Amino acid sequence: MQKRLFIKTYGCQMNVYDSARMAELVAPLGYAPAETPHGADLVILNTCHIREKAAEKVFSELGEIRRLKDAKERAGERMLVAVAGCVAQAEGEEIMRRAPFVDMVFGPQTYHRLPELVARAARGGGGVLDTSFPAEPKFDHLPATTPAPGVAALLSIQEGCDKFCTFCVVPYTRGAEFSRPAAQVIAEAERLVAAGAREITLLGQNVNAYHGTAREGGEWGLGDLLRALARLPGLERLRYTTSHPRDVDDELIAAHRDIVQVMPFLHLPVQSGSDRILAAMNRRHTADDYRRTVRKLRQARPDLALSSDFIVGYPGESDLDFRATLDLVVEIGFAQSFSFKYSPRPGTPAASEKQLPDAVKAERLAELQALLQQQQRAFNAAAIGTAMPVLFEKPGRHKGQLVGRSPYLQPIHADAPPEMIGEIVSVNIVGVTSNSLSGIVAGLDEAAQ
Repeated sequence: MQKRLFIKTYGCQMNVYDSARMAELVAPLGYAPAETPHGADLVILNTCHIREKAAEKVFSELGEIRRLKDAKERAGERMLVAVAGCVAQAEGEEIMRRAPFVDMVFGPQTYHRLPELVARAARGGGGVLDTSFPAEPKFDHLPATTPAPGVAALLSIQEGCDKFCTFCVVPYTRGAEFSRPAAQVIAEAERLVAAGAREITLLGQNVNAYHGTAREGGEWGLGDLLRALARLPGLERLRYTTSHPRDVDDELIAAHRDIVQVMPFLHLPVQSGSDRILAAMNRRHTADDYRRTVRKLRQARPDLALSSDFIVGYPGESDLDFRATLDLVVEIGFAQSFSFKYSPRPGTPAASEKQLPDAVKAERLAELQALLQQQQRAFNAAAIGTAMPVLFEKPGRHKGQLVGRSPYLQPIHADAPPEMIGEIVSVNIVGVTSNSLSGIVAGLDEAAQ
């Protein structure tokens, strides 16, 4: 009998990629994906530790999973429950203590052992905990992907981080920086394209620090890898995320200038516009360093648009520091951004610092978000009356509608036949909402007349 697998994925695109690989790993054991945890034989919560109160949200979810597990046992069946990802890595023993019904807890560096962990858990004998950092790279032990057909695909090329920003748990949950060999990345990209991918997003906690072994020896940076991937027939678009300003080198800037497949949209987190706060965060760059990097990128690619991450209310942030952030936002201009109130992450240096009142954090966040949203609305509104190349990815919510992405990652809705899924089509933009655009496929409006 086929068994059912349900994976709930929290957080970043790296976790989305990891969840897909977990599903591949247990498929030979007879597990097929399920849409809900109800009646599932294996439930995996693939967790993220970046957001506020991440662990408590996981425990809340586990409460519901336990009820489903108990109901399945009353019916004479068994449900295996696993907690994976960064919360598992950071708080594995606490999960086992507070939720002893969980069968497996494993971190993001050990999920390649999932078939073995499932076998151990199925045999019983208590919960299985594996939050080690194996000496061998996990990618060397993952099977070759057998990707489901998809127009836009994710591809993990780098993991971990050596930056040790004082607010961030990634070095403790994902470990030191590791870059996959270039040949391994290219081979996986070839399989994705063969399965129908027209766009690939390269993923890494610090993706532009990529330094993978080259096929001919030596090392490649991200710019070199992008050039190689751009030569794959059928691959029309390339993106990458998330970047660090210190790792934007001249070769990467040249790749933005030279490679048409590299989309003119870059997520480049700055976190703060205050040099004092950037130093306290251990970001290892100044606000002017960020400005110079952006200036070089825009000189190389004048149509480049940026998104960023911001943290407000970091310990010790003054009104003057916050104003410096607002000034930087006004000066640079962002097409979209993510902004958060600082919240302590256990074990990070900033967590032990004196915290600002929550009311101050909330007030600053509201002011920053109002400015960022104004910039996003203006950027989207500027598209009205233009024609944009749209890669259609899937059906929309309404009959006869498709949804795709612009080069700037904006969702675009348009009436179009289903055979256009996977095609890059010129769309005349006629409307804008807070988060998406609407348009008319060029040529279809004339054909209807």
